[in-house]
Amino acid sequence: MSHDSASKSRRDLALLALGALGVVYGDIGTSPLYALKECFSGHHGIPVNRDNVLGVMSLVFWAMNFVVSFKYISFVMKADNRGEGGILALLALVRPAGTPTRQRAALIGFALFGAALLYGDGIITPAISVLGAVEGLGVATHALDRLVVPLSALILTVLFFMQRHGTARVGAVFGPVMLVWFICISLLGLRGIATDPGVLAAVNPWYAYHFMRVDGLQGFLILGAVVLVVTGGEALYADMGHFGRPPIRAAWFTTALPALLLNYFGQSAWLLNHPEAAANPFYSLVPEWALYPMVLIATMAAIVASQALISGAFSLTRQAVQLGYSPRVTIVHTSAKESGQIYIPQVNQALWVGCIALVLGMRSSSNLAAAYGIAVTGTMIITTLLFHTVARDRWGWGIWRAGLLTAVFLFVDVAFFGANFVKIAAGGWIPLAVAFAIYILMTTWHLGRKRLSAIVADNTLPFGLFLPDLGKRNIPRVPGTAVFLTSEPSGAPPVLLHHLKHNKVLHERVLIMSVASEEIPQVADDERISCESLGQGFYLVKARYGFMETPDVPKVLSLLPGELEEQGHHTSAFKVQDTSFYLGRETLIVGKKALKADARFGHMQRWRRQLFALMSRNAQSATAFFQLPPNRVVELGAQIQY
Repeated sequence: MSHDSASKSRRDLALLALGALGVVYGDIGTSPLYALKECFSGHHGIPVNRDNVLGVMSLVFWAMNFVVSFKYISFVMKADNRGEGGILALLALVRPAGTPTRQRAALIGFALFGAALLYGDGIITPAISVLGAVEGLGVATHALDRLVVPLSALILTVLFFMQRHGTARVGAVFGPVMLVWFICISLLGLRGIATDPGVLAAVNPWYAYHFMRVDGLQGFLILGAVVLVVTGGEALYADMGHFGRPPIRAAWFTTALPALLLNYFGQSAWLLNHPEAAANPFYSLVPEWALYPMVLIATMAAIVASQALISGAFSLTRQAVQLGYSPRVTIVHTSAKESGQIYIPQVNQALWVGCIALVLGMRSSSNLAAAYGIAVTGTMIITTLLFHTVARDRWGWGIWRAGLLTAVFLFVDVAFFGANFVKIAAGGWIPLAVAFAIYILMTTWHLGRKRLSAIVADNTLPFGLFLPDLGKRNIPRVPGTAVFLTSEPSGAPPVLLHHLKHNKVLHERVLIMSVASEEIPQVADDERISCESLGQGFYLVKARYGFMETPDVPKVLSLLPGELEEQGHHTSAFKVQDTSFYLGRETLIVGKKALKADARFGHMQRWRRQLFALMSRNAQSATAFFQLPPNRVVELGAQIQY
């Protein structure tokens, strides 16, 4: 490699690492605002003395290095789905093509619940980050305490309102904002360490062991606060597809990790000499002249952290739609260049309502910290189980190699989860309730679609019967193209049969089209579409999309003439203005009687069938989801006994 090429490669890596600081490390980067405070003044706070401070700091040091550096960056990030990370990307890797075994079905259920837990995390993170930042005003003067809650609610409202405009412009400053933040907290950490350099002895794991042994149950419960320093690990893995492993690794080891450790050591050293600072050790480190600027910088960093979680919720929802676990939703692309920059109004509104309710109900970061952690630690356990399956099935690891590493991961994950379990009564039930509700919705939709697809398949006429019969009938053909969208491409769909029955006419060119979602992030353009000529002007068209993509039927049809030319079929280009798109709109009639279980989709209780019918009625229309021109769409309705 030439010197110029090497220099350019380093510059590119540095720029990507800077971007990763803004998107990937916003959540974990703002944890110094509240993590140590919870250890010494939270719901299970312990007295400030030298043994406790060094013991907690040792736990913090080793938790960050084990969970983030060792588990996620060294191992879990290698379990990617063509470059994409996150729990649904892992689910796509472990989900079998056919009917899953009971063990694999349970694993899929865990994965879905883990994805649902991330929505609970997405509600708490913006609220606790912004509250933790704005609470610095109360350190300056208690007269401003009354402004903390309304100002936090206002900042969050503006943040959610701005989502519809996209994050392209704001996103350009995310990296620099977080770089300034990490520099500031590093300097504050050095200021604190200078007051008692002996705090660096906490690098020795003996202090953590001694603390846990002496404090017993109280020491174990402190893990519920210590886990706050690693809450961004799952987000780090989920955002891997935006930057790749090398920039994320570089940003962690060169900037984020040193800055965070310096600040935590600085807070600990400050506490050794100023025990009264336990109420807010982060802002106590800040010189009086720099307090208001630091509140501003912290608030900007909290906004960046919140934005990363909000964007992650949008991305997670799109993945759920494409993998068949969510109804169609309104997906707005806010950037002409970046396909990952999307806005989903329904999710944005739900997150805003949840965040504002938490801020108004909890009113402080300490109260929110009591609810924080259980969702993240639950997801960490599920990620470990999925990682074990990938290591065994995809990488071919032996049972001892995979089992030993998984056991070590689970030992730490379960310890953190157990320490957070006691938080359920103090607010930990909130993310669990959110996750359970979303899990019910996701599984109901998936099971309901399987049931509906089976019903549609039963009413689909095989082409081997339909086309010969059509040849015997003198059906008038009119100029133009008709596209019949169907989820079951094995035969003539019900919407085509209804059209023939009522209109008794066909277009000269008829496309039976299905849009399939693949369990990979993106599908290559040369694999996007396949077409088979069935004769009599009929074509079977299959379009393929990845779970990180949004279907665009008119765009994919523009690729069709080239596909047909390769097969030796000469055809003219497809003009949207000469094409009619036919859709079936099913009205589900839920009977009062219980239906027998079917081997294809199992048993479905009546309340779940009613819930599925409600979700179907409120799903985004296929016209908008597939980006069809509304004035070229014909919908034919049918009632289905469900």
